[in-house]
Amino acid sequence: MLTLLRPSTWLLLPFLLALGCTQTSPPRTLPVTAPPDVLATLPIAVPRAANRVASFSNKVAAFYCAQTHEVTHPEYSWFEGLNVAKQRVFGGYDLFVDGQLLDNRQAAVTVYPEKLVRQHGPQLQEELWLFDEKNLLEVDLTGASQPLGIQLKGDKVRLLRQQGDVALFSAREGSFVLAVAARQPGPLTVQDQRVVAPGDGFFIACGRDEADALALLRDGQQHSAALKRARQQRLRHLLEANAYLTSSNDSLTRALRWLALTTDQLVTRQQGDGIYAGLPWFNEYWGRDEFISLPGAVLVTGQFATARQILRSFAQYQERDPQSKFYGRVPNIVNPSNIDYHTTDGTPRFVLALQDYVRYSGDTALVRELYPTVQASIAGALRHWTDAKGYLLHEDNETWMDARDANLVSYTQRGSRANDIQALWYQQLRAGAYFAALLHDGASQARWNQLAEQVKTHFAQDYRDAGHDYLADRLDHQGRPDFTLRPNQLFALDLLPDPAFTRQVLRKSWTELVYPWGVATLDRHDPNFHPYHLAPGYYHKDAAYHRGTIWPWLNGIAMQRMLEAGQVETAWRLFVNTNRQALTRGVVGGLSENLDAYPHPGQQWPKLTGAYLQAWSNAEQLRVWYQYFLGIRPDVPNHLLTLAPRLPAELTELSYRFTVGQSQVAGHYQAAPTPTYSYTFADGALTARVDVLPFEPVAVAVPAGATLRVTAARQQLTLQLLDKQGQVLSTQTATPSAARLARQQQDDQVLARLPFCQPLPLSSHPVLNAAKK
Repeated sequence: MLTLLRPSTWLLLPFLLALGCTQTSPPRTLPVTAPPDVLATLPIAVPRAANRVASFSNKVAAFYCAQTHEVTHPEYSWFEGLNVAKQRVFGGYDLFVDGQLLDNRQAAVTVYPEKLVRQHGPQLQEELWLFDEKNLLEVDLTGASQPLGIQLKGDKVRLLRQQGDVALFSAREGSFVLAVAARQPGPLTVQDQRVVAPGDGFFIACGRDEADALALLRDGQQHSAALKRARQQRLRHLLEANAYLTSSNDSLTRALRWLALTTDQLVTRQQGDGIYAGLPWFNEYWGRDEFISLPGAVLVTGQFATARQILRSFAQYQERDPQSKFYGRVPNIVNPSNIDYHTTDGTPRFVLALQDYVRYSGDTALVRELYPTVQASIAGALRHWTDAKGYLLHEDNETWMDARDANLVSYTQRGSRANDIQALWYQQLRAGAYFAALLHDGASQARWNQLAEQVKTHFAQDYRDAGHDYLADRLDHQGRPDFTLRPNQLFALDLLPDPAFTRQVLRKSWTELVYPWGVATLDRHDPNFHPYHLAPGYYHKDAAYHRGTIWPWLNGIAMQRMLEAGQVETAWRLFVNTNRQALTRGVVGGLSENLDAYPHPGQQWPKLTGAYLQAWSNAEQLRVWYQYFLGIRPDVPNHLLTLAPRLPAELTELSYRFTVGQSQVAGHYQAAPTPTYSYTFADGALTARVDVLPFEPVAVAVPAGATLRVTAARQQLTLQLLDKQGQVLSTQTATPSAARLARQQQDDQVLARLPFCQPLPLSSHPVLNAAKK
């Protein structure tokens, strides 16, 4: 097996040759460059014109929101500063040197994964840190010789009293107490709410009371360096152990590293373990968002212990009262003041997330623990929410398109049998049968599989007709199909037995709903299509929320379906565009909740809207990378690992790691001279199912410690097993499959080189024209 030299070794190679280093020459001592700190490779410089959001969380219940240069965003400015457990504590700060305000608008700003840095002229450098697991901030300012001042913002942030070298303030919301002091204990003064002290910065601690705030502050003064190292080391570990990736494409490497880190911000312990739906206003757990996000947020990066805790934590909130109409449901929202069950898709998403977790981890013990939760989820649906055909019923506002007006009337009528809900219900029943098989509950396995097939059979008949080349979005309350063209049908393609019709659905969805910047929620030809999410003076933003607005989380299923159809380059174009957003627009390193469907006149790209950092937007980008571009899909309880890479021509080399069960696997891809994939298994034996087009999948039993090398020549696929010394243990070959070649030809005829959807003239949209009258 070829041993690749580190980049630093390649750089030294000319010097080694010039010095005559051969096997017979005495070794010479040369300086060796250490590999760069992975965090040091990621800083993003933000120009003033961009004025992006920088966001940090403490992994428990606090996050800090900052705009890099000035507070201008009409919605995010409300949350500027420190927020704890859904309460705004203070609204950022101003810094002063010798009484002069430092103007952030003139600063050179760089955002790191662990901190925000502003360079104020040639001498002054500001650093902002939020420490892990503590409501504690450090604001450093080096290079000043005059006294420094800091003033916390917020209409109710007022000095309570000064206690020696600490100033105590009230919070903007809640009963928190803020303690402010210099980095090194020493005298300070408070001048009109401004804390002034010599030195090189300040600590700001947020406590439940004065004693708590003071204890946090002293902790920072005594252990600042250790707290910084701990935060950096946690982030390094995430990138080096859980989300390791290097590639020939620097933008890909940087984007995926940043997405892993900003997604990690949202994995918290605010109310048990969970995943924030988004920041700034969704710093709470949503059943739907939580379990859409879980595979991309923690499973593909091998964080199984975290995933396990999230599932166990959320299961405790399931409605267990058999008399309740919500019996068996998991909540839509869990926050410190409310639990709400008005969601239909949250419960099947929970069951599917549990199945994904078990497939990745092999943890059948959790199946035994949560099997009653699965049983109740199906029993409650069958008791209260299914019709004669076995479809899962729901109210208009109980799908993910849940926006309602002031009179609680849904803007998007999707009751009572939305197509994506039926797909999720079918998958929930199949997942239940999967668990039943693991636990030898044959009766439940047979019953749930039979119910799933009943749904599938009826669906293929009821959601299509001769007049439409796509699926009905729902059956309404009278059972009539509603052919409003929406992207939800992409979730339901597995229910279709007709490949030709499936291709037409995918073609229609892509060309009419998928823009270069993401997937829209409504066909642009529909009279209810809203080209802009935020259009004050025309309509309420919630009217556009699911009637035109782009949702990046939908990019995941759109790309997945294209990759399943062998359209790698088409999917890749959307993937690259989405990565570019994370690197250049909006919150640094992450993806927003929404975008306008159309750019504003004179603009090339639409405005970002909604939450500045949305869990499922990030997580679906990560999921589709691992599961469908890299093609890693494990089923550890059945000792099976599918390896189905679908990589674009642009990528010439990749190295990465992933975890299945108790084993970490090192993957490598080299495009030339012949595409070659290698997978080195640290330990644990399983069967690898290698799926490389246009060859039929080949199963290979991989022993612990072996390397599987796959070479894909045009007319032959070669699979070799190698031991730890690189000796060949076995070789298998395969030739192209005639059936797969024919299927790919059919897919290409309908789907190859599909264009993105493009905006129509604004005059085409009645919602704008009507508002002007």
